[in-house]
Amino acid sequence: MPLFWKPYKSDVSSFIDELKAKRPSLEQEQRDGRALLWDKQPDRQAQAEFRAARVAQQPYVYQTKEH
Repeated sequence: MPLFWKPYKSDVSSFIDELKAKRPSLEQEQRDGRALLWDKQPDRQAQAEFRAARVAQQPYVYQTKEH
């Protein structure tokens, strides 16, 4: 290994590092956005109601019911 060897850094990594240097609050903004949509506790009562209200599907969906 040469004395002045510099490790490779991709263009994408350089871009991300620049972006984080320009906007230090970026990571916190990303966490806040994720918490807004994804990081939620599931509503167990609503899930149970949805399962109870489910209607069984016919074996062949497009066939009309004959009595």
